[in-house]
Amino acid sequence: MARRHFGKIGAALAFGLVAASASASAQDGSVRSEGGTIPFSSHASPEARAAFVARQSEHGVDQARDPIDTVRAYYEARDRATLAKMAARYRVDVRRETMGGVEVQVVTPRGGVAAANRRRVLVNVHGGSFLFGWPSGALVESVPIAATGGFTVVTVNYRMAPEHKFPAGSEDVTAVYRALLKTYPARGIGIYGCSAGGVLTGEAVAWIDHAGLPMPGAIGTFCGSIEGTGGDSQYTGSMLNGYPLPTVVKPMTQSGNGYLEGQSDADPLVIPARSSDLLRRFPPTLLITSTRDFALSNTITAHRDLVKAGVDADLHVWDGLWHAFFTDPDLPESRDAYDVIAHFFATRLAP
Repeated sequence: MARRHFGKIGAALAFGLVAASASASAQDGSVRSEGGTIPFSSHASPEARAAFVARQSEHGVDQARDPIDTVRAYYEARDRATLAKMAARYRVDVRRETMGGVEVQVVTPRGGVAAANRRRVLVNVHGGSFLFGWPSGALVESVPIAATGGFTVVTVNYRMAPEHKFPAGSEDVTAVYRALLKTYPARGIGIYGCSAGGVLTGEAVAWIDHAGLPMPGAIGTFCGSIEGTGGDSQYTGSMLNGYPLPTVVKPMTQSGNGYLEGQSDADPLVIPARSSDLLRRFPPTLLITSTRDFALSNTITAHRDLVKAGVDADLHVWDGLWHAFFTDPDLPESRDAYDVIAHFFATRLAP
C-alpha cells in the first residue's frame, strides 16, 4: 500500500521561478540562473516564517574545518536549549543503560507507556552528519515521539566519525536490536532516524538482514534516505535556504565526514537502494522531507523505489520547511510530523 502526502506543496515548489529565470547553457542539461527573488512559502506557518528568518542570522560551525570537539559542543548546546523548550510540553522519563554492549537512553512517557504499546518499542538512530548528536540531539528526536505516541523509545549512542567508520553504526544499532529481540517480537520493533540517522536506519536494516535476523515491524527514514546523494534538491535546497550553490555534489561515500570513506556506492549495505532484492524485504517505511531540504530528491526517489519493490511506503512532504525542520518543537509543522510518526508506528507495528 503506497501513499503520498504532499499536504501544502505550492505549485511548482519555486522550481518554476528558477526555470523562468534560467536558460540552457550546456548539452548536459545544466542551466545558469539569472537571479531573482523567491518569496517564502505561503503554505508554511507564521511560526515557520519567523524561524526561517531567525536561521539566516545564525553563525554556526564549519563541520569540515572546525575541530570535532568544537562541532560537538556547538550542537550539544543548541540541542540542550531545544530540550528545555520541549520540557513543558512533553513529559517523559529518561534513563541510561547498556543494551548489547551499546550505551542507550531509554525514554518513556511520564504517565506510562500506552497499553497498546507495551509489546512495542521504537529505536531512534539520531542525526548529526555521523559526527555529533549525542546525548541531547538524540533526545530531541526521541522525547516528542515517546510522549506523543505513548511509546518507549530507545535512542542509540552508535559509534561516529572521525573516530570510527562504517559499519560501526550499523553494528551498534543491530546489537541493540538483537538485545531488544529478547523482550519484544520483531514485528513490534520500529526503527527511525533523521538526517544521517535516516541514512543509518536504512543501513542498519540492511545489516540486520545481512545478519540473518528477522526484519523490524516498521521503519522511518526522515530527511535522509536509502538513496545516497544527488538530485535537484542538492542544488535547489541550497538556493531556497539562501546558501551558495554547490559546485559539485559528491557521492555519499565522499561526503567529507569520513564515516563512509573507502566504501562503495554500489554496496547495498551502504546504499540499500542499490539492491532491488533487498528492498523487497524492507518493512513498512515512513519517509518525511520538505521542499527546502537538500535530501528532498533522494527521499522521494527512495519512496518510488520502495513502492516499485512492493513495500508499504508512506511519504509526507512539508512545503517551505528546511532540513530536519521537526527538531524545532515550536513549529506547528513539527507537531504535525510527530503525530504522523506516532500514527505510522501505531498502525504498522504488530498489536
